[in-house]
Amino acid sequence: MRLDVDRIRAAQAVIDPVFRDTPQYVCAPLGAALGCSVLLKVETLNPVRSFKGRGAEAVMSWLGRQEGLDSAVCASAGNLGQALAFSGAARDVGVTVVAARRANPMKIDGIRALGATVVLEGDDHEDARRLACEIAEARGAYLVEDSLDLRTCDGAGTIGLELLEPARERLDVLLVALGGGAMASGIGCVAKALAPDVEVIGVQPAGAPALALSWRAREVVTTETADTIADGVAGRFPIAEVLDDLLVVLDDVVLVAEETIKAGVRMLYRHAGLVAEPSAALGIAAVLEDRARFAGRHIATVVCGSNVTPGDFARWALSQRRVASVRGRGAGQS
Repeated sequence: MRLDVDRIRAAQAVIDPVFRDTPQYVCAPLGAALGCSVLLKVETLNPVRSFKGRGAEAVMSWLGRQEGLDSAVCASAGNLGQALAFSGAARDVGVTVVAARRANPMKIDGIRALGATVVLEGDDHEDARRLACEIAEARGAYLVEDSLDLRTCDGAGTIGLELLEPARERLDVLLVALGGGAMASGIGCVAKALAPDVEVIGVQPAGAPALALSWRAREVVTTETADTIADGVAGRFPIAEVLDDLLVVLDDVVLVAEETIKAGVRMLYRHAGLVAEPSAALGIAAVLEDRARFAGRHIATVVCGSNVTPGDFARWALSQRRVASVRGRGAGQS
């Protein structure tokens, strides 16, 4: 296990306060609709509108103290890139972000607006990862690999400290979006140390299941494609070191269908008044697909990002269509 709570507490001290102590509350209307108590941890009210600012601050705080390192490169679907751009600008560290050509244009515009250089490459995140490695080596820049870079996990883990250390609310289950693994491993580490009776469940889209499949097989499993609206968690090549961490801290991993993710976005808007990108609705989707499992329990989930285009949000959150697959039959789990 690479993570420990002392490192995460240390990260808490270097993160810009604008990203810390985010709202968390029991949302009664959402709980009534889902049949369980739902505590929302809202990570969207900050300059980059996602939880990634925490990990980026941990990375850039360290990088800014290193002699001879004044630039960083990352591959990103958008949120990490925005976060590193924000944190880098505050410390005079140049940032280059490599993204897939079909990346969310709103996120790409946000990266550029924060002063970073954007390079578009390939059809998905794995193509961007390869080019980011090449650029970092050629320029002598620091390569920030989300989740592999332990500081990204430390930063994300501070969410767990805020959820669990004050012991404000009773919790039975933590539902955490699972992409590269930084947030799930960081929060999971804190949960196992501070609240070992709380069940920690990672949630992935069925259209991008590589890390879920790897967790179940206890070895890295790659996929040929990743097809999901939840672009922030759409990886195909899990990182072995991250998988090792997740095998320690996660109690389960579930997969959810695309229509259920849209229903989760819709429910967060209708019952909590929150704009959420698809990745941020995965926890709600997990409850929708297995209501019996969570009935009457006290759950918490992280609304981890709100970088969604108005057109997409209107289609997903404002649609009046009924979705048969979200009536509690567990169709998205396998």
